[in-house]
Amino acid sequence: MPIVQNHVKQRLDRGELALGFGVHHLRGSAVGMLAAAAGYDWLFIDMEHGAMSVHEATQIAIAALGQGITPIVRVCKDAVFEGTRALDNGAMGVVVPHIDTAEEAQAVAAAYRFPPIGTRSWGGPPFAYDFKPPATAEAQVELNRDILVACMIETPEAVRNAEAIAATPGVDVLLIGTSDLTASMGIAGQIGHKDVYAAYEKVAGACKRAGKTMGMGGVYDETHAAAYIKMGARFLLSGSDHNLLMAGASARSKFLRGLPVG
Repeated sequence: MPIVQNHVKQRLDRGELALGFGVHHLRGSAVGMLAAAAGYDWLFIDMEHGAMSVHEATQIAIAALGQGITPIVRVCKDAVFEGTRALDNGAMGVVVPHIDTAEEAQAVAAAYRFPPIGTRSWGGPPFAYDFKPPATAEAQVELNRDILVACMIETPEAVRNAEAIAATPGVDVLLIGTSDLTASMGIAGQIGHKDVYAAYEKVAGACKRAGKTMGMGGVYDETHAAAYIKMGARFLLSGSDHNLLMAGASARSKFLRGLPVG
């Protein structure tokens, strides 16, 4: 077994919720510690929309490994080299956006899994073994099992192909990007629309039949989040650093400005 355990995969295997803390603006070694202290299970280190280098992402990831929280990176669909470098240097999973077909899902699995499942290159003694050289063949089997690979479902085409995407070997999670999904449906921001509910039901069914996990992003209200979790969403993007900071800071300033001045 790798010295570093993927606590998120363990939680998902038990059918529990895995709460993700979005890292968009924060930097530094304290990010994982703060998120873990607030009750989160994994870091969603965003290299798609965040202005973050591989170096910054992996420094956050390496620090997180000893902080009781699992670091996972989101990389742009075609930035395979960024994803593999992140996995070589601290990340325990990768999220790939805008996956619409089984063929694209197969390409993701190939890029981020070692042979015989995929074609990922072996980069030397990995962090998961404290940089001590493991038996290569055994380590690749263990890392194929413990690294989490998620494909984002963000268009009606992806929803239609959910069955085939979920059936792809090497893919663990189908993460619905609800914001982009509503935009591509022509109902931007309507996260509770009946067509969005239908999309969640279709993806949930595909995941259940394939033994995969459904994920949820872009849903932060209590009503619809509760409904989608009831359908089976377990891998949850629960908020991002700037939103959470703004919510807490706004509540505090509102409270202080509401106090009587003597």
